[in-house]
Amino acid sequence: MYIYNARINPVCSDEIPLGYVNIENGKIIGVYSGAPENISERDIDAGGHLLLPGFIDAHSHIGLIGEGLGFEGEDVNEDSDPVTPQLRTIDGLCFTDGYFKDAYESGVTCCVTGVGSSNPIGGDFIAVKTYGRCADEMLVKRIGIKFALGENPKSTFSDKDGTPVTRMATAALIREALFKAERYMQDKLSAEENDEDMPEFDIKSEALIPLLKGGIKAHFHCHRADDIMTAVRIAEEFSLKLVLVHCTEGHIIADLLGEKKLSAVTGPIICDRGKPELSKLSVKNTAVLYENGVKTAICTDHPELPVQYLAASAAFCVKSGLPKEEAVRALTVNAAEIIGIADKVGAISPGLDADMVIWSGDPLDIMSEPLVTIINGKVVYRK
Repeated sequence: MYIYNARINPVCSDEIPLGYVNIENGKIIGVYSGAPENISERDIDAGGHLLLPGFIDAHSHIGLIGEGLGFEGEDVNEDSDPVTPQLRTIDGLCFTDGYFKDAYESGVTCCVTGVGSSNPIGGDFIAVKTYGRCADEMLVKRIGIKFALGENPKSTFSDKDGTPVTRMATAALIREALFKAERYMQDKLSAEENDEDMPEFDIKSEALIPLLKGGIKAHFHCHRADDIMTAVRIAEEFSLKLVLVHCTEGHIIADLLGEKKLSAVTGPIICDRGKPELSKLSVKNTAVLYENGVKTAICTDHPELPVQYLAASAAFCVKSGLPKEEAVRALTVNAAEIIGIADKVGAISPGLDADMVIWSGDPLDIMSEPLVTIINGKVVYRK
């Protein structure tokens, strides 16, 4: 299948004023200037409109907090235990949730979603396509373990007469779990090498081994500058691949974060200062982080901000100083690289999944809208 007569912004390379993309078996086979020699009825005429990679919401809870539902439809926080790395998001993902349709109709073809931020260690985070017949089919990759610092764990567990009730206890619980997992991993290796009995199975430690080996990343919920630096400290202690999620006061310590070549997922951008640790929230945060060398992606934290307002969030960042081309990268290739799925999505390039959107105009213009959304080479939405 061809998408032709398109103005192509591959994001990873120079824009093609008029070109076409060849798609086979859900993958991008080639990206070319000009027009294809043979056009069939199944091919898509972009009408000279802009073709971009599908947008990626780099942090959300889509599919775990159902639309219009209360407790029955909420599976985002297992707050019966402060340390639950063994939880698998895919087991709670409601793939029929109507917000997935809102996502792909607004040009968002991939979302990172997972357990919430009540627990110091919540569970795994996964990247999913926004269209598919079931969660297993939508799954792109298991990409991380969710950690949370600051106000959320304090407020959640202080009401339960349990730990943590301070920032120190939150960090201590995280360290304890990581130390246990390190020792468990070493004991398993020693048992294998010496043909000895394996240590007693520990599902929490098992869940943390891929993190300690560097196969997945540590996604740390952190708003205040002190919490951000605690996330950095813990990540350095255990050699974890760190992603700063929200990073609300990152603009205060942006030079420090830039020196460490860290990555941040900022957002929600369009929100109020609804709790104490958001008191220094600034829409300029993303631009300041970028200016200091921090690789940034943008998120909605859906449903905190509904997923369909991802592009509008990027537009506000541009209005506050983020270069426009960097805002587009924050929704595409930057997000994919930070998450660890750039080998699959995030650009229009041969070998990647055919996730693309034809836009009526500038996607960061509030009046623009997707005309066609394609996921895995399939048209899932047509205006």
